Amino acid sequence: MFLLGPPAGAGGGRAPAYAETRLQLVEVITSPERTELLKKLVAGYEQENPGVKVDIVSLSWGEAFEKLVTMVQGGQVPDVVEMPERWLSLYASKGQLESLEPWLAKWEETGQLTDRTLQFGRRVNDTAYMIPYGFYIRALFYNKKLFQQAGIAAPPATMDEFMEDAKKVSAIPGKYGYCLRGSKGGFTGWYMFMAAVNGKGDWFNDDGTSTFNEPGAVKGLQFLLDIYQKGYAPKDSVNWGFNEIVAGFYSGTCAMLDQDPDALIAIAQRMDKGDFAVAPMPLGPSGKAFPTIGYAGWSMFAASQHKEEAWKLIAHLSNAKSNLEWAKFVGVIPTHKGAETDPHFTGESYAGWFTELNDPKYDLTPYPVHLEKLGYFFDVLSVQTAQKALLGQSTAQQLGDEWAKYLTDAQKEYLAKQK
Repeated sequence: MFLLGPPAGAGGGRAPAYAETRLQLVEVITSPERTELLKKLVAGYEQENPGVKVDIVSLSWGEAFEKLVTMVQGGQVPDVVEMPERWLSLYASKGQLESLEPWLAKWEETGQLTDRTLQFGRRVNDTAYMIPYGFYIRALFYNKKLFQQAGIAAPPATMDEFMEDAKKVSAIPGKYGYCLRGSKGGFTGWYMFMAAVNGKGDWFNDDGTSTFNEPGAVKGLQFLLDIYQKGYAPKDSVNWGFNEIVAGFYSGTCAMLDQDPDALIAIAQRMDKGDFAVAPMPLGPSGKAFPTIGYAGWSMFAASQHKEEAWKLIAHLSNAKSNLEWAKFVGVIPTHKGAETDPHFTGESYAGWFTELNDPKYDLTPYPVHLEKLGYFFDVLSVQTAQKALLGQSTAQQLGDEWAKYLTDAQKEYLAKQK
């Protein structure tokens, strides 16, 4: 919108006319501290662009999805939005997002973005509908003191080594090899072990059938069942969620934990920097691993009346300086080449994530966020059925079959709607 001042020359010595452009920026993953940092970055943009003001609208994460949909449907379309990867297809496939390709072609910092950043920004129609601002990637935390105590010289590079290391640590009284997440959010671990043993990260075959009950996938499920049932994970970890696994790691109860960079906040506060490190996820028999990746970034709505100004805002938030400050604060892996040389990201605490980002052996796998039934699978079905299997009430084959049936039905339902 434009706010028009008084006519030039009106009222004698009054200020000349001005036209102020106002942009609306919606953030959806919010906290008071995060919003303050965003305000600071936006203030820098406003200083560089006199006559442009940015109104920040903060939506709390629990309600953000519905509220943004309501805003857009009601014609209150923001210029720029913080876009989680799982929403990108919803808006881009309807033509509601502006392609950033024309600006990226001219932007002096495009060449500084990592290949992965551009790849994931172009997930829909191979078109950049967003610039990611950082990645949540799974890697392997390990306790160096417990490894030393168990006679282990280095983190496990393969699944076989992972099992062997878990066994060695678990031989120490009161210690365990792995912090198993048996409760909500635990599916990610099951998926990574399943995919590594199966040698592929695809959830579905071309005909829409799930890969989760293929022989290799079932072997991967059995691998994790063995970890638990052989006593290489704490008995009560069948009910552990995020807080419990992180506490299990920093307390020295278990030696290995797969987690995103945001777990570093609690761990670094409670452990000496030299007592732990982060390695890439172990490789399966195929020589590949499939760490999960999540991300969010900045998108422009096609309905924006001020596309040049909106692009400049996205560019300002995405430049190397802003992105580094943002990534450090919110606990994500930054998107610019060479970020790993910043003192904050150097050393063993971040090494695993940067290795996974830069080495093709690690096939970073996003979730099939197009599935409407994915939330129920993640938070209810996979938890209940996996807990039954951990407790010996069902087999790896039965678990794989149950997951595959549910996901095949969900995928075929989705494919039918696309016809």
